[in-house]
Amino acid sequence: MAAQLSEIEVKGVKIPLIYEKSTLMPAVNLQIVFTHAGSITDEIPGLASLSARIFNEGTKTLGSVEFAKELENRAISLSVGSGNETLVFDMSALKSEYLEGLRLTRELLRQPNFTKEALSKVKTDIKASLLRKESDFDYVAQVELHRRLFEGTPLEYPSMGNRESIEKITLKEVEEFWKKRGVLRRAIVLVGGDVELEEVKKDLLSLLSVLPLGEEGELVRYEAKGDLEVKSVIKNTQQAYIYFGSPFSVKNLREDSYKAKVAAFVLGSSGFGSRMMEEIRVKRGLAYSAYWRISLSKSVNYSLGYLQTKLENEQQAIGVVRELIEEFLQKGITEKELEGAKQFLLGSEPLRNETLSQRLSSAFSAYYRGLPLDFAKEELRKIEALTLEEINAYIKEHQELLQLSFSVVTAPKE
Repeated sequence: MAAQLSEIEVKGVKIPLIYEKSTLMPAVNLQIVFTHAGSITDEIPGLASLSARIFNEGTKTLGSVEFAKELENRAISLSVGSGNETLVFDMSALKSEYLEGLRLTRELLRQPNFTKEALSKVKTDIKASLLRKESDFDYVAQVELHRRLFEGTPLEYPSMGNRESIEKITLKEVEEFWKKRGVLRRAIVLVGGDVELEEVKKDLLSLLSVLPLGEEGELVRYEAKGDLEVKSVIKNTQQAYIYFGSPFSVKNLREDSYKAKVAAFVLGSSGFGSRMMEEIRVKRGLAYSAYWRISLSKSVNYSLGYLQTKLENEQQAIGVVRELIEEFLQKGITEKELEGAKQFLLGSEPLRNETLSQRLSSAFSAYYRGLPLDFAKEELRKIEALTLEEINAYIKEHQELLQLSFSVVTAPKE
């Protein structure tokens, strides 16, 4: 049974409900997604991420340890995470513990552990993690690239924030974050498993009634910048860590996404079969791995790539990347590359929808972007029918990909 779109009305608000029945296992998965609630809405860098972590510290009544015991004793999984655009509560339980899972989720929504002790613990954990990342040069290079691509927007900061911003966040700001974002008008619910739709609707009424109505909020779109420069961060390193990115224009997601997927597959997202890997690793021996992809979301679209190379090969590797993308935009791809992309994408897509969780995520992604729930199948049909002339015309339209910004972590020059 494929995922279907329904709705549940709570306090006069019609909340979208994506549901799929599955009896393969006597289990139920519930996700409550709050839109306009991710790091892109941060007034302080790291606020959404920190708030999500505090939710994983249990309820105010039970605290972290006792709440975790309640979950463990019933084999219930309940976690909260944040992305760029969303905050997600994810609960999984055996059918026999489904109602207990709902009860505990309701308690977490109703009285999260917003205490000074929980905030202090989470702050300490995040700052320790950020301190470790300072010696992760891949992370350093990527953060610097995003700072340049999205300067002046919330996206210029890592979703975790930085040590200075995390230190500034107060308990009041966490409470205000949740008060504004944890509301019915921003909720979308996903449910799948061995449970009937009407039963789900009845159970959700009690669960969601603890939330206020709130405001829908408005998602702000951002455009990536291209400054055509190479900027370096000097570290004590034996390798050059090279990250690069550029703007990417999308006119119509429904008509563009499948072409973007094929183009990215050929140039850099297919691993050892990609043109970038072939030229940079196989033919020239400049790097063990090289990758390039296109990121498409409601809030921003851009391209991102990376590679590592020897310090003495840094400039050559950057030059090769520029040449590859320029040639790609001028000449497009070959019939052989198109057929290879088709075979892989058409053959691997079913594997991405094997599990209930994967299918629900795919349906949500489509719905969230304003597409049909079964858009993945539509996309496969379009890929299968795609001609060489169509894909090459599409590639040539995207000259903005030449507006490359490079961020490099490298050693001091002798």
